[in-house]
Amino acid sequence: AVQQKKLFILDYHDLLLPFVNKVNELKGTVLYGSRTLFYLTPNGTLRPLAIELTRPPVDDKPQWKQVYCPTWYATGAWLWRIAKAHVLAHDSGYHQLVSHWLRTHCCTEPYIIASNRQLSAMHPIYRLLFPHFRYTMEINGTAREALINANGVIESSFSPGKYSMELSSVAYDLEWRFDREALPEDLISRGLAEEDPNAPYGLRLTIEDYPFASDGLVLWDILKQWVTNYVNHYYPQANLIECDEELQAWWLEIKNVGHGDKKDEPWWPELNTPNDLIGIVTTIIWVTSGHHAAVNFGQYSYAGYFPNRPTIARSKMPTEDPTDEEWEDFLNKPEEALLKCFPSQLQATKVIAVLDVLSNHSPDEEYIGTNIEPFWKDEPVINAAFEVFSGKLKELEGIIDARNADCNLKNRNGAGVMPYELLKPFSEPGITGKGVPYSISI
Repeated sequence: AVQQKKLFILDYHDLLLPFVNKVNELKGTVLYGSRTLFYLTPNGTLRPLAIELTRPPVDDKPQWKQVYCPTWYATGAWLWRIAKAHVLAHDSGYHQLVSHWLRTHCCTEPYIIASNRQLSAMHPIYRLLFPHFRYTMEINGTAREALINANGVIESSFSPGKYSMELSSVAYDLEWRFDREALPEDLISRGLAEEDPNAPYGLRLTIEDYPFASDGLVLWDILKQWVTNYVNHYYPQANLIECDEELQAWWLEIKNVGHGDKKDEPWWPELNTPNDLIGIVTTIIWVTSGHHAAVNFGQYSYAGYFPNRPTIARSKMPTEDPTDEEWEDFLNKPEEALLKCFPSQLQATKVIAVLDVLSNHSPDEEYIGTNIEPFWKDEPVINAAFEVFSGKLKELEGIIDARNADCNLKNRNGAGVMPYELLKPFSEPGITGKGVPYSISI
């Protein structure tokens, strides 16, 4: 299965294990290191095979580790449900603290600060990036006051508790790389794609029906074409990049100041040619538009029903060093054990209210490719390139609709299956589960 690329893992073992004992000292939350295995079936869907939960040695107790599998045996079936609740809480925490906060909101700040410090308001790259940076510093300030603050919604309702920001920082240190913020490199690094010059966009997906990847690569290519036309207009010769002092100072500040603790890493792209600039700018624009839309605007749709996406596990597994009384209680009332593991009513209500706000498009939302910036319109070549960009985004709407209507794509079509629309560029106001704004504005 490994050799045939049919075995996949959701791996929160190494990242979470150092936090387990100190999180478990907190009241009302339980954490494990977890690994979940999935098998890629012939119809292109992932089938869960096993969940491994691990608690490291604590006090005089040795390491505890157990594997749970799907089964028809009643006791095993209830243990599988509770194990899934734990893994989903890990996944919810990682989603919010790493995929969402860290990789979009947080790591975009150095780009914004460097752009305002090093690029004049008339610089073509400043003008290209300007709509992608609107409102982000303001919304991040609000998040620091009400969401990721001490005793805020995240700390009170997600598994890591008061260690949430520390976990985000550790994940940044261990996992974040600028080059892998680009969608193609992100997919390759996670084993979900391979380079293939004969495949669309030069990538062959390991899971062909992977909606985020298949829709995302179309959007990535549209963004890259727009950036390519823009950059090539203002930098027709390669040496103009190296001679642009503002641009070089901008990139140096992003690396050496904004991400100073990673400034010596070998994976930072060089900035010597137009192609270098196209890759860097496309990555930044993808993070602020497509990536953020994909991890943000579907939150209420997927997690508004909290048992589908619990954010915290409040009790340990019934098989972890149980007393005779605890085991008897589990056997007599297994449904009660599951409810005690889920978030409390207060926690679930708080999270649902927040997800309602985060997943909402305002009536004046600014979607990519909709309204042209005045300084783009004033330049005929850029105006024409924008019209092509806007037209391709409208075409993407139809591509996604056709994919969602294809009954052969089991991950986006079928009984009870939500159509995948998170990367449809345009949307109405409200909670729609679609729409890609220019910037991180909520």
